[in-house]
Amino acid sequence: QVQLQESGGGMVQAGGSLRLSCAASGRSFSKDAMAWYRQAPGQKRVMVANISWSGLTTYYLYTVKGRFTISRDNAKNMLYLQMNSLEPEDTAVYYCAGGDDYAYWGQGTQVTVSS
Repeated sequence: QVQLQESGGGMVQAGGSLRLSCAASGRSFSKDAMAWYRQAPGQKRVMVANISWSGLTTYYLYTVKGRFTISRDNAKNMLYLQMNSLEPEDTAVYYCAGGDDYAYWGQGTQVTVSS
């Protein structure tokens, strides 16, 4: 059974940092792009960042560029999101996704940033 499991969410004050992790199991994602999405209450799910299978190409939502860093460790089948200078607007449930057309999703981890 293929699973993606996020961890590292929590509550932090504005300006703080969190590091999200996504542990993959059941298959290797080493040849797939992977991504982090987020969904705030009452809003659509949006892609925050993605990373190519090699890790050489990344994309960031413009509102997080310069503050968030996506990375991966293919040997460990892990995906990460380092989030710095967090803002209340970053409050959301964060999901990792991977596989062809992002067919696989985790259950999400809550990030809450207080002002």
